[in-house]
Amino acid sequence: MLAEPAVISSQNGVLRTTLIVAPQNVTIGTQTIQALTYNGTFVGPTLRVRPGDRIELTLENCLSETTNLHFHGMDVTPSDLGDNIFRAIDPAQSAPYVLQVPPEQPVGTYWYHDHLHGLSSPHVSAGLSGLLVVEGLQELLPPDLQKITERSIVLKDAHAIGGVIVQNGITIGQHTTRTVNGQFQPQIPIKPGETQLWRIANIGANITYMLKLDGHSFHVLAEDGHPVWEVKAFDQLLVPTGKRFDVLVQGGPAGSYKLETLAYTTGPAGNNFPQTDLATLVSAGDSQKAATLPTKFGPNDDLTPVSIGGRQTIEFSEDPTGDIFFINGRTFDHNRVDVTVKYGTIQEWTITNVSDEEHPFHIHQLDFQVMSVNGQPYNAVGLQDIVMIPKRGEVVIRMPFLSPNLEFMGKWVFHCHILNHEDFGMMAVIEVVP
Repeated sequence: MLAEPAVISSQNGVLRTTLIVAPQNVTIGTQTIQALTYNGTFVGPTLRVRPGDRIELTLENCLSETTNLHFHGMDVTPSDLGDNIFRAIDPAQSAPYVLQVPPEQPVGTYWYHDHLHGLSSPHVSAGLSGLLVVEGLQELLPPDLQKITERSIVLKDAHAIGGVIVQNGITIGQHTTRTVNGQFQPQIPIKPGETQLWRIANIGANITYMLKLDGHSFHVLAEDGHPVWEVKAFDQLLVPTGKRFDVLVQGGPAGSYKLETLAYTTGPAGNNFPQTDLATLVSAGDSQKAATLPTKFGPNDDLTPVSIGGRQTIEFSEDPTGDIFFINGRTFDHNRVDVTVKYGTIQEWTITNVSDEEHPFHIHQLDFQVMSVNGQPYNAVGLQDIVMIPKRGEVVIRMPFLSPNLEFMGKWVFHCHILNHEDFGMMAVIEVVP
C-alpha cells in the first residue's frame, strides 16, 4: 500500500528542523541498497509550511563530500543563509538555512535537493531530494472538496550495482528502478467516485516521465506550485525532472487501474525511456457520488497584455559527443554574470535549442508564463518554473521581475534541469540589479 513520506510541519509560523545528510541502507522492493539520504530515508521528509512562515533549518553534512540545499520554486532570497546555491557545506560541518516565505507565495507543491554544481546529479540520483508543500491549495477548492484525501506521488528512480546506488559515470539511458514514494509498484486505494488530491512531483535527477492512469484523467489544479486559473483535464502528463502537478483524480468503477509512464524519447541525441508500470490504483469499497470539479481556480495572472521591459535570447547547445553542454556557447562559471536584468521589469525571453534532444529549462526564484512554442501561440492557464524546450526548437516566455513575485535583488541561476547536463555546463548566472 502506498505510504506517505515522513512530514515535518511548521508550528506557530516557524518550521524548525535538522536535515542530516548521510549514507544509509534503504529498502526498495525486495532490494536493500545504500543510498544518500535526508534523515535516513530515500525520499526525504516532506516539509510543510504556509505562506508567511519562516523556515529555520540546519543542514548537517555526514558525507565525505560537500553538499548544499536548493528550495526549488520558492520565492525566497537567493543570498546569504537563504536559497543560496553558491554555498558549499563541507564534510562534518553543519550550516543554517533561514528562509522567510513571503505571504504572497503561491500555494502548491515544491521540492528541495542538493544543488552543488558538479555533484547535483550524483547526489540527487543517490537520493538527496524531498517535497516542500506550501499549504492552502485545498482552501481554494469548493467546500465539499476541501477535506478530500491527499496523496504524494513522488517519482524517483534508483540504479544500483553491488548494493550501492551508482553516482559516478552516470548514463541517463541506463536501466533504473522507478519508484513512487520510494516504493516499488505500490497500490493506491480509492473508492469509486471518490475525489483525491494528488501531488505529483518528479524529484529525480535525469529521468522524464509521460504519466498515464488507465481509465482516469488528471484534472490539473496547479503546475510547478502555481494554481492555474483554468482547470483542464489531461489523459497524459509530461513530467520532466523537477516538474510538479497538483491534480484531482476521481475513482472509476470498482477494479484495478495501472499508473504507468509511457515510452518516451527526448530526441536522436537524447534518451529512449521505456514504458514502465509505476503503481496500481485500486478502486474498491462503497461508491460515492462523483463531485462536480471546478473549472476556474486560482487568480488570473496572464502576462499577455503587459508591457515588456527587456528581452533576452538564450541558446541551449551541446558538443557533438553529448558530453559538454552550453548556454549561449559557454559552460557554467559561478564567477561570471551571464545575464543582467533590471528589477521591476517584465522580461520576455526566447529560449532556443539547437541540439537534437529536449532540455527542460528552469530558472530559480520566480515563475514564468509560456507564450509560444516553435512559433505557435501557447494557451497558458497559469505560470510555471519548468518548460521543455523542443529539439531544434524554441519557447518564448515572460517573467515578472517585480513584487510580489520577487522582492529582492541578487544573483541566482537558470539551467537545464537534467542535472547531468547542468553538472556538465548547462547553467548560467543571472543578476537582478536596481
